[in-house]
Amino acid sequence: MTTKKTMERKKNVTIASAQFENASGDKEKNLDTIEKLSQSAAAEGADVIAFHECSVTGYTFARKLDKEQLLDLAEFVPEGPSTRRLVEIAGKYGIVILAGLFEKDTSGAVFKCYVCVDGNGLRARYHKLHPFINPHITPGSAYCVFELHGWKCGILICYDNNIVENVRATSLLGAEIIFMPHVTMCTPSTRPGAGFVDPALWQNRHKDPTSLRIEFDGMKGRQWLMKWLPSRAYDNGIYAVFSNPIGMDDDQLKNGCSMILDPFGDVIAECRKLDNDFCLATLDPEKLQQAGGFRYKNARRPVLYRDIIGKEHASTQKVAWINDRKNKE
Repeated sequence: MTTKKTMERKKNVTIASAQFENASGDKEKNLDTIEKLSQSAAAEGADVIAFHECSVTGYTFARKLDKEQLLDLAEFVPEGPSTRRLVEIAGKYGIVILAGLFEKDTSGAVFKCYVCVDGNGLRARYHKLHPFINPHITPGSAYCVFELHGWKCGILICYDNNIVENVRATSLLGAEIIFMPHVTMCTPSTRPGAGFVDPALWQNRHKDPTSLRIEFDGMKGRQWLMKWLPSRAYDNGIYAVFSNPIGMDDDQLKNGCSMILDPFGDVIAECRKLDNDFCLATLDPEKLQQAGGFRYKNARRPVLYRDIIGKEHASTQKVAWINDRKNKE
């Protein structure tokens, strides 16, 4: 838990959350885009830049890959070429970079991985706890908390954030900033208003940005995100760094709106371009103890619910759009 003494030592940190249109399986192209955005963010004063889930490799196309193809796409971390390139970019521009890729180990297991690097090498690595894009991916088995510029940071990838216990657990482990890389929104679901967005709107975005923005900001996109994301920051009294791609990800159109929320649950920076972009926010440590989430965590009475929350439970995970696609393909 953050104390007054540690607050006095902690300095403001400036973070960028990025969005870009990734190319499926084209790591070199994606890394080139990551470099351009990292260079620009560093020039504007960012200490850290965060990219979306599988930003190095692409994401949605991986649902079509068999085990051997997935292993060919995946890399060892940190010795693989993509992590080495990220370290090189981080050192070149003096910025910490967080980005996602598929990782493999010597046993042949594949993980949905998110790495944090600086110019000296790997700072942190996290495996998604609730992967679903491909049945050959092994779920992660641990939370991740590490330090950046005097701040305690955590990572939770996409669906991990929908399970509220994951965010609370990461917060209770000390995280003050949680990086939340996603590839989300604009897919069918049982909730009202959900659905795909027509790719033709993206192709016509320069001529008619209004029609695309209506779809991106409506219940298919941002309105749904605002139902739950602010509560993760507010309830836990943490800064949430949400990153999401924009444009075509395989055959799906994504709406970006990468953003940073403060411990009050307020959006303090957001990407609004219909293009590759990043937003910047300077994080103030004083908000960590001013926010309600700080008080709520201190007021907890675990004796009341320890046995309830820890009760045996069979985890099942159903994702409407991917199950529908499997039935059609």
